[in-house]
Amino acid sequence: MKLTQAQIAEFEEQGYLLLPNLFSAGEIATLNGEVPGMFAEHRTEVVREKGSVAPRTAFHVQTWNDAFALLARHPRLIEPATQLLGAHALYMHQFKINAKAAFDGAVWQWHQDYGTWYEDDDMPSPRAMNIALFLEEANEFNGPLMFIPKSHRRGRLEAGHDVTTTSYPLWTIDNATITRLVDEGGIVAPKGPAGSALLFHCNIVHAWGSNLTTWSRWIVYLSLNRCDNAIRRFTRPPHIANRDFTPIATLPDDCLIRYARERRPAAE
Repeated sequence: MKLTQAQIAEFEEQGYLLLPNLFSAGEIATLNGEVPGMFAEHRTEVVREKGSVAPRTAFHVQTWNDAFALLARHPRLIEPATQLLGAHALYMHQFKINAKAAFDGAVWQWHQDYGTWYEDDDMPSPRAMNIALFLEEANEFNGPLMFIPKSHRRGRLEAGHDVTTTSYPLWTIDNATITRLVDEGGIVAPKGPAGSALLFHCNIVHAWGSNLTTWSRWIVYLSLNRCDNAIRRFTRPPHIANRDFTPIATLPDDCLIRYARERRPAAE
């Protein structure tokens, strides 16, 4: 899949791009069928909300689930990222499912992802990006992802290491800086049905509110980095900051459909 020049220009101008209904209902159903069992597992890669058994994030799932292993190499995700990053070879810096569980999904503070990748992993430059795939509808009620448009143009901002607010340490941006950025650029919360994908720059300032609704909001995140921009510090566990810089080889576009078809007789 290739982005148009207009889509590339929008990404570069705003710092993000929404692609509604990029995956079909059947493909999303295949992925969603795997998620409850994954979040129920007691393993290092599954992080719980602070003071709760509710899942917050499941890391590195492409290495322990067959369906998500296919998604991690899907051309509808990898090819647009390759265009936007101007690279022939990308690797998966991080792959996770954020849960945003009903009632219990806690905040993710205002931050830039590159801020964490720079401070914790020594990623040389912001030649990396994220793709968020909605496994459930993202609406105005269930803790949608919020962006400050065009904030990626400010480069890497000063941040402090917050290790107390939630169960996942994060390099966060202070309130005064956020106030100034919002006064200049506002806030947007891109929403869409399950199967939509949200591409965003690693320097765009973003956050999530709590989810107090009855609807869980599952999103898969692919953090893609150029192979020639690989991290140089290895203090975080490999399931959080990947140390395998092998270039991603894409699969056929119908790989999830074939996976579901092959599994159907056994399920019946």
